[in-house]
Amino acid sequence: MIPIAEMTTLEAVTKALEASKSLERKFTQSVDLAIMLKNVDLSIPKNRIDEDIILPKGRGKPAKVGVFAQGEGAAKAKKVADTVIQPDEFDSLTKNKRNFKRIVNNTTYFLAEAPLMANIGKTLGVVLGPRGKMPRPVPPGADPTPQVNNLRNTVKLRSKDKLVFHCMVGAETMSAADLADNIDAVLKRVESKLEHGRMNVSAVYVKTTMGPSVKVV
Repeated sequence: MIPIAEMTTLEAVTKALEASKSLERKFTQSVDLAIMLKNVDLSIPKNRIDEDIILPKGRGKPAKVGVFAQGEGAAKAKKVADTVIQPDEFDSLTKNKRNFKRIVNNTTYFLAEAPLMANIGKTLGVVLGPRGKMPRPVPPGADPTPQVNNLRNTVKLRSKDKLVFHCMVGAETMSAADLADNIDAVLKRVESKLEHGRMNVSAVYVKTTMGPSVKVV
C-alpha cells in the first residue's frame, strides 16, 4: 500500500493513475475501489450492501447488456443491446449450457420482457441465478433504450458477508476528476446504507488493475 495521509479523492485517484503509468499492459485497465467496513455485523442479511449504482461519469468501459424479448420488443432491443435472446432459443440454450454460460459470463446485465420472466427462471435460471444475473423486467414491446443506457453506466456493489468488498469505478482512460466524482457517488451510497454512515467505513483504497493501492479514506 502507498501510505497517504489526509488525501482528497481527486489526489488519491491522480496518485493511483500516475503509479500505474510505467507498467506495461496491452489492455485498458479498470479503476477499482476497495471498501473496508468496521463495526457492522454482516452475518445479518439486512446489514449487507447490495446496490446497483449508476456512475455519474460512466464506467469508461460500458457494461454489456442482454435482452430477452420477442416480436416487436426483440426488434427494438436489437438496435441497442449487445445480445438479444428470443423464446424460441431457450430450449437450445438449456441443452447447450456451455454456450449459454459463455454468453452470460460476457454480459454484465440482462433485461427481460415481464411475461418471459417465469419461463426464464424455469429454463435458464440455473445459469443466471448463481451468477447474480437474473434479468430485470421491462414491459412487453417497450423500447429498452433508456434502461440499456442506464445499465451501461451501472456497477454492482455487493458486500455479501465480507467486510472488504470491491467495485469498478471507471477506466484509466477517464480523467482523474471524473473518476473522483464516481468514487464520491459510490461512497455516498454506501454511507447512506450503513447505520452509522462514514463511522462504519474503516478504509477505502483506489487502484488500477495492475497498479498499487492508494488510500482514499
